[in-house]
Amino acid sequence: MPRISTALALSVATLAAGFLLGACNDTASNSNSTGNTQGTATPAANSTTTTNAKGLKIGSLLPSTGDLASIGQQMVGSVPLLVDTVNACGGVNGEPVTLVPVDDQTDPKAGAAGMTKLATLDKVAGVVGSFASSVSTAAISVATPNKVMLISPGSTSPVFTEKAQKGDYKGFWARTAPPDTYQALALAQLAKKKGFKRVSTVVINNDYGVGFEKAFVQTFEKLGGTVVNKDKPVRYDPKAQTFDTEAAAAFAGKPDAVLAVLYAETGSIFLKTAYQQGLTKGVQILLTDGVKSPTFPEQVGKASDGKYILTGAIGTVPGSDGKALEGFNKLWKEKKGGSPGEYAPQAWDAAALLALAAQAAKENTGVGIASKIREVSNGPGTEVTDVCEGLKLLKEGKKINYQGASGNVDVDANGDVVGVYDVWTVGDDGKITVIDKVNPK
Repeated sequence: MPRISTALALSVATLAAGFLLGACNDTASNSNSTGNTQGTATPAANSTTTTNAKGLKIGSLLPSTGDLASIGQQMVGSVPLLVDTVNACGGVNGEPVTLVPVDDQTDPKAGAAGMTKLATLDKVAGVVGSFASSVSTAAISVATPNKVMLISPGSTSPVFTEKAQKGDYKGFWARTAPPDTYQALALAQLAKKKGFKRVSTVVINNDYGVGFEKAFVQTFEKLGGTVVNKDKPVRYDPKAQTFDTEAAAAFAGKPDAVLAVLYAETGSIFLKTAYQQGLTKGVQILLTDGVKSPTFPEQVGKASDGKYILTGAIGTVPGSDGKALEGFNKLWKEKKGGSPGEYAPQAWDAAALLALAAQAAKENTGVGIASKIREVSNGPGTEVTDVCEGLKLLKEGKKINYQGASGNVDVDANGDVVGVYDVWTVGDDGKITVIDKVNPK
């Protein structure tokens, strides 16, 4: 697209998003913005530049910048890799697939602007995104009325399940990562297994943090535990840069452990502050998927003895145990080198489902994709792990059941999947290693 057209498109998208967000009164979701508050969505680099008016056009809406950039950048490469793979084996409905990538900046305003651009100017049929629950909340409010299928590889707030049950999304929502009701259960079970009886919480004040907090409190109490600050929960402003008060409140009452549901950029400042105040000594730090990236221990920093402040911290993250995982890891190594990061398998599966559902529907529209997303993921048919094999069978009029890299991706009526969780810890050297798996039941 010529530069002048891109600038015009983004200006229109930003203006439209302003009107859309003005009508949104979800305080928690609107609070998740970072220091970068501009409402312009910036397209990321894209290896898939084929344009075809007839073919399936999809978008990606993922955080290359902002509070979740350290994790977002790990999954951004999955979508063009899937598109290139599909195009190499004949595309969808006989035509190549086109990808339009957008950086949502971990910001609901930028996410809504990006989604508006993708839906109204690029006219995509489906979008892989977003990662932050608050950004997906803003994006789905644009996707639904525009009949664009939105599949998130990582927005885990339980709020999406509740709204899907009410019919708010009209079938245009799904996710390939399980909701935090399951992760909260997994982490509560882990806390009990470790012998922690008194736990306090601190969370980022948005859909992700507050939703996780509520689910954890409910589950941990059912398991016989006590949440020390249940009546005075600590929820920090996503735009905050100092956390002295929040740190003191979170560690008050002598808890055995502190559950910290954070994003990497602000979370690193919070944990460093807690350490500098002498609050972390003798208290187990429990973390979640929002900060599970190789660079996070370095962001938090080292203690006076040279060890990393986060040494010994433990956490959970949606794991990947799908039948297609080995093939995905092999392809990634061949095309990109190394290993894919967190949520890369979930992003691959989200893009795969868009392509497979469009082929099953025999039309490149959001309506078509939405009508077939459950059929290709959770219906009767031949189990396939190779997306090209799935497309071939669908072209022949046969039914499939896609088995993904992240899991079996059996999308239910609310757009949810169930998964397993990796338990991870931080070593003396600052390296993160997976030490166990938890299957919430």
